Amino acid sequence: MSEIICVTNRILVKEDFLKQIEKICECGECKPRAVLLREKDLPQNEYLELAAKVQKICSKYNVAFISHTFLCGQILHLPLQKLTELSETKEITKLPKNIKIGTSVHSVEDAKNAQILGASYLIAGHIFETDCKKGLKGRGLSFLEQVTKATKLPVYAIGGITPQNYKSVLESGAKGAAIMSSAMVTKNPAELFAAF
Repeated sequence: MSEIICVTNRILVKEDFLKQIEKICECGECKPRAVLLREKDLPQNEYLELAAKVQKICSKYNVAFISHTFLCGQILHLPLQKLTELSETKEITKLPKNIKIGTSVHSVEDAKNAQILGASYLIAGHIFETDCKKGLKGRGLSFLEQVTKATKLPVYAIGGITPQNYKSVLESGAKGAAIMSSAMVTKNPAELFAAF
């Protein structure tokens, strides 16, 4: 199993989305650590319906499933603003005790705040230029290094991560990486994940 989190975007998938998820999860020793179902355009009922199907596939291949915004499973990824709101309103105490919460950070301050708020892991980015953030310069490896030094939490880098620059990401202190576009468009997920 790799230290890669596969972030979904079903709009990028040319063929059947669930088949692509299955191909990603069945990559044997190279399979990702987790699949983060990040379909932000879906209303809650449609999201949870899709989440149940993706979670079933992840479970079949022993890949962790991470839900986004709407709780479904054991790991929940929240935007930092949402995590902050839940903490301030004490709504977070209503979540089951064994739930792990992750969040995305874009500064050292964000990382410190996320740790105080009880996050279990961080996704930091975007590190390199990426098609997902066209025209926006990446924050770079020095930013990633600052984030990893500012927190005890595992940090996963996102944004333009490739097999070619992955080593430099790990050398900057990251636990691993989160990838989206390449995983969603590849016809050969096993080859892609093996390259990492």
